[in-house]
Amino acid sequence: MRHARRRVVRRVTRLAAVGGLLLGGAMVTRAVASEPPAPSIGVPYSAQPATSMGTDLVSRIGTSRTAGSWVDSAGRPVVAVTDEQAAEEVERAGARAKMVRHSMSDLKSATSTLRSAPRVPGTAWALDYKSNEVVVRGDSTVSASDWSRLTEVAEGIGGFVRMERTEGTFTTRVNGAQPILSTAGRCSAGFNVTDGKTDYILTAGHCGPDGSVWFADDRGREQVGTSLKGSFPGDDYTLVKYDSGRAGEGADVVAVGDGKGVRITGVADPEVGQRIFRSGSTSGLREGEVTALNATVNYPEGTVTGLIETNVCAEPGDSGGPMFADGIALGLTSGGSGDCATGGTTFFQPVTKALTELGVKLIVAKQAGGGTGASPAPSASQGAASPGSSAPVTGEDVSGLLTRLTDPRNVGPGLLVIAGSLVALVATRWIRAEQDRKAYRQYYSATWG
Repeated sequence: MRHARRRVVRRVTRLAAVGGLLLGGAMVTRAVASEPPAPSIGVPYSAQPATSMGTDLVSRIGTSRTAGSWVDSAGRPVVAVTDEQAAEEVERAGARAKMVRHSMSDLKSATSTLRSAPRVPGTAWALDYKSNEVVVRGDSTVSASDWSRLTEVAEGIGGFVRMERTEGTFTTRVNGAQPILSTAGRCSAGFNVTDGKTDYILTAGHCGPDGSVWFADDRGREQVGTSLKGSFPGDDYTLVKYDSGRAGEGADVVAVGDGKGVRITGVADPEVGQRIFRSGSTSGLREGEVTALNATVNYPEGTVTGLIETNVCAEPGDSGGPMFADGIALGLTSGGSGDCATGGTTFFQPVTKALTELGVKLIVAKQAGGGTGASPAPSASQGAASPGSSAPVTGEDVSGLLTRLTDPRNVGPGLLVIAGSLVALVATRWIRAEQDRKAYRQYYSATWG
């Protein structure tokens, strides 16, 4: 039995090392032979998505006459405007204009006032472009007195600040209650990046301070890498330097379960209303929608700004996992409230800012025809988003490996941690709700056949 365990360890280690299995989290997997022979290094930003027409119009017209943009259910960009002239310009460009009372300058001024007020852990706010409001939320940990004081601040700003209480708590998604893979907790890998000399895993900054050492097993025998250049609070990103210096094969692929992977071809900023996917080591693959941008969250550990707000669920241990759509990298799981049984709100660190601040580039798949660099992000007008093109995991009999790994007679506690991660992302554990099974069939069929 001892020899059998060693064989399993070696096989799991190969999967982990090759794919970047970090902290029991979302892993980057080995690609198949039919994929591009080697990934390329993408530029820090891909070409702007077609849905950025709204963003471009907001930039052109100015924040004093606009109040954000989003994508409607039909995939058409909508721009909030404050005057008829701006509305005419939007319509001429092919987008839809919505007349609102408060400009982006008004909304940002409101958030500035909120930031200057005494900090209240358990609160968050974001700009709701569709309702032309600043939405302030307080979780169950916020006392009645603190909520009353913050409400007074909101009332002083004006009627366009909406106060809401929410169930649950706003927390980062490190799972300290489960077997950990570092002294900081269990998180999920995000995307593979490089500075041209060394490869790294990009994940959430709150997962561990600089110097944190990460392992592929809870006994500390299979070291993956060390954290450096992290930022938290304020932002929520960090790099984990591979001990080997290289991400290995499949560096451009993110595993999403059932032996499948998504090739990452570029990076961009998301739009409000965009359909997105995220993958994590606890709850697997989940889908949702971007509900707001530039969100601020007052976690117990500190305040993080500039986040992407979504209605996709997440649970402890999903921290740092990737958010993407159509193979385009968008964000890293930061935190939120709720869970995948009842639903909730989840916030993401934009990948674009992390790449810029860290001075690294995303490792992406080569484009068709042998081209290099990141590919353009997709248009929301194409209909429902898909995670991306498939990349089945090869090199191991995955189902047989999982069977052996999850048999308590064959493995020790340390391997069960890795087994749980593989089950979450390589088997079917992540399909835990009928809604997600339907989403899997609907959105994956576009690229998986």
